[in-house]
Amino acid sequence: QVQVVESGGGLVQPGGSLTLSCTVSGNVFTLYAMTWYRQAPEKERELVAFISSDGTVDLLQSVKGRFTASGDSAKKMAWLQMNSLKPEDTAVYTCTAELKQLSGSVRTTYWGDGTQVTVSP
Repeated sequence: QVQVVESGGGLVQPGGSLTLSCTVSGNVFTLYAMTWYRQAPEKERELVAFISSDGTVDLLQSVKGRFTASGDSAKKMAWLQMNSLKPEDTAVYTCTAELKQLSGSVRTTYWGDGTQVTVSP
C-alpha cells in the first residue's frame, strides 16, 4: 500500500517560517510528480507547488518569493519551505504523489491527510 505523509505544520507568527516535509512509502515503481495543495476553511483548494520528477518547480503566483518547493525522487520526498508567512497562508497543507506502482499499470495520484499551518499574532 502506498502512503503519503506530511509533517512540519504548526502555529507561527506573521513573518515567521515553517518547513513542511512529505514522505512517500510503499510499492512505488515510478514517481512522476509531487505537489503541495492548501485549503483554508470555506475556501477552495489551491495548488501551491508542482514538483516534477526532474526537479522542475511551478509555484502559485501569490507565494513566489516567499515559498520554495523541492523534491528528491530517489528519496521519494518533497519539501515546502515557507518564509515571511502571512495570516492568509493559514490552511491545511496537503501533499500528493503521482506514481505508478510496481504491481499496477495505472498512473495514480495519492493524497496525504494534510498538516495544519496557522499564522497568527
